[in-house]
Amino acid sequence: MRNNRLRLVVSGAMGRMGQALVRHVADDEGCELVGAVERPDHPELGRDIGQLALCRPLAVSLEHDLRNALIGAQAVIDFSAPEASARHADLAAQAGVALVVGTTGLHDEQKARIRAAAEKTRVVLAPNMSVGVNLLFYLARRAAETIGADTDIEIVETHHRLKVDAPSGTALRLAEVVGEALAVDDLAERLEHGRQGRVGPRADGRIGMHAVRGGDIVGRHDLHFFGPGEELCLTHAATSRDNFVRGAIRAAHWLQKQPPGLYDMGDVLGLK
Repeated sequence: MRNNRLRLVVSGAMGRMGQALVRHVADDEGCELVGAVERPDHPELGRDIGQLALCRPLAVSLEHDLRNALIGAQAVIDFSAPEASARHADLAAQAGVALVVGTTGLHDEQKARIRAAAEKTRVVLAPNMSVGVNLLFYLARRAAETIGADTDIEIVETHHRLKVDAPSGTALRLAEVVGEALAVDDLAERLEHGRQGRVGPRADGRIGMHAVRGGDIVGRHDLHFFGPGEELCLTHAATSRDNFVRGAIRAAHWLQKQPPGLYDMGDVLGLK
């Protein structure tokens, strides 16, 4: 049974998502936690990740060098930081280990390094691993194709007060999906991030983007299509990080049967 279990490394193991992943992997009969990685200056380095995340030993020490953790691993699930994720993609590619990246706030150069890694190994890159959110992307595309050209589109994302990036990666992906459906050439030029002052009437073709921060809300995304005499609103609300964890583990399993390449959760879920 041990040999049939997916051997996983969790990167960003002491973050909110990382600890949730450690707990789920430890209790999943189809997985085995073989590594846990954090930044080099983390105060808990060297301690058993099980004691830190579960209050019980797992015989896996928290370390800072992914290269050590990759020995014997089949997949890495990375929810760390943008530059760390790009570096980890380089290492996973060198080792031929599958990689699932859920880190948000990636710059173009960091995304390019992940794409380059996907030429050598299997990579899922997704701003949100939730099955429900990826269904939202699918529905958003269909709605935009049907009524987007005749409506005013606004995206509102709401997250806990500790989230460091805005807009969220999920909100940006929603905007990309809508832009692709409407054949928008320059999405950045079309986005309008909040409004202040005497801004005048709403310009045609703009996509509003709004970030709300407060409390401990896990995440909520609302995509509005305002038309003459009606409004369509597509909403996803996360009440637990467990759905992101389940999606990431599902992606890691799925990658084991895929050739090298760059994939997203739409591929994992068969929504393409």
